[in-house]
Amino acid sequence: MKINQAFTILAQHSDTHVARIITENNKEMTRWQVWKIVRKLKRGVPVAKIINKKWFWGLQFYTNRHTLDPRPDTETLVSAVIADAGKDTAPRILDIGTGTGCIIISLVKSINGATGVGIDKSRRALRVARKNVKQMNLGNLVQIKRGTFDKKMDTWGTFDIIVSNPPYIARGDNRVDTGARHDPQMALYADNDGYKAYEKIAQNAKFALKRGGKIYLEIGIDMGLGVQEIFARHGWEYERSENDLGGVERVLVFTLL
Repeated sequence: MKINQAFTILAQHSDTHVARIITENNKEMTRWQVWKIVRKLKRGVPVAKIINKKWFWGLQFYTNRHTLDPRPDTETLVSAVIADAGKDTAPRILDIGTGTGCIIISLVKSINGATGVGIDKSRRALRVARKNVKQMNLGNLVQIKRGTFDKKMDTWGTFDIIVSNPPYIARGDNRVDTGARHDPQMALYADNDGYKAYEKIAQNAKFALKRGGKIYLEIGIDMGLGVQEIFARHGWEYERSENDLGGVERVLVFTLL
């Protein structure tokens, strides 16, 4: 099928912007492939999961149905770390629940001398993260390993910085947008009204953080006080919060007492 024919069909069932993005990333499509994409769009599948690409922090990442699509809100976390890192610090960074690897990769690309480890429970997500590390030519600076929130995180040594965008949506919360429903549930939902991952991280991440180091956490709307209480119980000291571009408290920063 000619590209202009594919564009016309896609535009009829979505909009011209979406049609343009898809056709620019798929120069050759059969009629069957075009209508398969139309069916995905009707189900609310995000464009990123159709073209397997998503921009984050000025970088293009591979993504698929096994990973959470990188989102602009998470750039608030990256920005907070970079603001604190300063020049020539060469920090070692641990990314808990790395998914696509977008956080650890963006940080290592942006901070002079930085190296890191990204861990994830999902083997399929690990394959995506490794693909992105290879694509960014960071194989000698970023390691991707299998790991969970549930154990002491000292397997990979100690770190100057720990970051995480853990699952924080309460099970049964229907406020997630249609696109998020196509992300893996383990990357979105957590027990205890969305707080379980924070409880595990507060308990286990301390074993991987150097004294004087910091942990940066993305949080959901109105979760700030609850997460602060959890970390205080486990011996962490609250430092500050950061708002996203919409003015929502999005990132919390802690150090160890």
